Formats: sequence, C-alpha cells, structure tokens
Amino acid sequence: MIHAENCSSKKHGSESRHHYETPALSELQRLVWNRGGSDNHVDQVWPNIYLGDAWAARSKRILQSLGVTHILNAADGPYNINTGARYYRDLPVQYYGVQAFDDTSFDISIFFYDAADFIHKALKTGGGKVFVHCAMGLSRSATLVLAYLMIYENLTLVEALKAVDSHRGICPNTGFLNQLRALDLKLNEK
Repeated sequence: MIHAENCSSKKHGSESRHHYETPALSELQRLVWNRGGSDNHVDQVWPNIYLGDAWAARSKRILQSLGVTHILNAADGPYNINTGARYYRDLPVQYYGVQAFDDTSFDISIFFYDAADFIHKALKTGGGKVFVHCAMGLSRSATLVLAYLMIYENLTLVEALKAVDSHRGICPNTGFLNQLRALDLKLNEK
C-alpha cells in the first residue's frame, strides 16, 4: 500500500526560531521513539518527496506510478543497495547515490548539503518528484530528508522530525540524530 497524503509546505521565518532551543539528544530520541507514521514500503513525507525502502527502490513499477523523476539512494554501493544509475537506465530519472552506512559512528553530515541540493533542484524541476531511500527507509534516508527540510525549508529539527514522522515512522540512529542536532545548532545561529 502506498501512502500519498499531501503535506502542507510551510515556510518558517526567523520569528519561529527566535525562542527555539535545540533539544538535548535524549529529548530528540524520545521524539523518535514516539513513532507516529506508517511503515509502508514508500510514503510521501513532504510535497513531492517520497521516503522508502529497498523493496520500493527495486520496484520500477511503483516508482513510475508515483511519477518519480529523481532518486536519492542513501545506501549506495556494493555493500548496500547496489541499484545505481544503471539499474534505472530505462526510466526517465536522475540518480544520486550516497554511500552511507547505518552505523552510529558514520559521518553522514558530510552529505547533508549535497543531498539537500539534489532534492532542492529536483523539486524545482517542473513536475519533479524525489524518492529517497536506504535499506528500510528509517535512518539514513530519513536523516537526509530531515537535513533537506532544515536547510531549504527552514524547519527546526523538531519541526522536521514531526513533519516526516507524521507520515512515516522514522528512526535515525543516535549518531545521525546527534549530527542533525549539530546542524540545527548551526542553522539556529544564523
């Protein structure tokens, strides 16, 4: 079953961040543990952004039915979900692969801005729809979508977590949450 509920895009200005303080890691973990969204193979978590798992990534039929134009694989490479641009050569999609590992010590933050740029450019393309995935669609891919929402949609980390989790139960690992927390602190300084 595919969950394609519409989300309302909301721009947040500096006013909403004025009294905001980045929560402690333990509080962020509590937010993540109170999972609210679905556990489908793919869910729309923001307008034209779909978050999903390896099963959906390998289903060209599903990707076509969603009208996906761009694919961001957050688990690229021979030891992960090795689809790659070649796998999708018969589909009219642009592919971007990030070779990340779902390990608390892995530095996924080095991909935050490049992945966010890829998503942003995809959404600015006429009719652009982005499918972001990893193995389960819970940690690596969710982390990159959260970073995009913080960088380009100006959401705080808490707002981004709640927005995505309301459509798909996500669970970034502790290391990734800590890196998102650092991004939140940095963005809130501006």
